[in-house]
Amino acid sequence: MGSRPAAGGGRWVEVAPERLARWMEGFAARHGPPRSTMTGYGVELLAPDGAAAELHTPPGAGGHTDLDGFVAAALVPRRLGLLLARKGAVALGIAVGDRLAASKVDISYVQSRTAAGGWSQQRFARRRENQAKAAAGDAADLAARVLLPEAATLAALVCGGDRRTVDTILADRRLAPLAAVRAERHLQVPDPRHAVLVDAARAARAVSIHLPPADISA
Repeated sequence: MGSRPAAGGGRWVEVAPERLARWMEGFAARHGPPRSTMTGYGVELLAPDGAAAELHTPPGAGGHTDLDGFVAAALVPRRLGLLLARKGAVALGIAVGDRLAASKVDISYVQSRTAAGGWSQQRFARRRENQAKAAAGDAADLAARVLLPEAATLAALVCGGDRRTVDTILADRRLAPLAAVRAERHLQVPDPRHAVLVDAARAARAVSIHLPPADISA
């Protein structure tokens, strides 16, 4: 589904659960049959040539005790909440597998930055801060209407976009049940729109695989 550099070296690849078995077959063909070890984050594969792959458990897919169980759990169409926020835009949804069962997008006005200085800049900064707070409050209201009633049915809540904005939204005390099931995974997304939410539903259930620097050919 995608690849990006990893902090500290190596890279991350995102693999759809339906393609995970084929990905592992390719890894074994390139590096030799790997040994699998269960870890706190998921599964580590270590091949005879020293190549490694760290498979991280997708949000809400826990409970496995071996590699086959990991693959089977990743394939289960879990019910995930989605909360994407950036500036004045928020997109919320309920995904079952990679299909959106419910969605809502809202865009509030927040002024862009300005190069003006002095008192004008300070007034602008205060106005922008107030607009951002109001937008976060509106987003929390929306989350309370769309996501909160479903909190008990969610395997996890997957968030994305600007982390500070998301944190501000989930700090609303009404949303404590959602904050309690928030997944560690945080999606990097552009300004939330419906199309971005559709892509996020797929990204939320993907298996994140870290390939350390020693593996240069996977």
